[in-house]
Amino acid sequence: MAVPQRRTSKTRRDKRRTHFKLVVPGMVKCDQCGELKLAHRVCKVCGSYKGREIIKQ
Repeated sequence: MAVPQRRTSKTRRDKRRTHFKLVVPGMVKCDQCGELKLAHRVCKVCGSYKGREIIKQ
């Protein structure tokens, strides 16, 4: 079984973990009502997408 010969330094460990982070979802303003919504999705407040009413309110 492979066993490390030396202890991994804090710098080397932290460099490896730089890509392990939370990602904030892309939020944009709705054209119709101005509420924040996820990009490329129907607005939950007014039900519109790209200026058209998709979900009847």
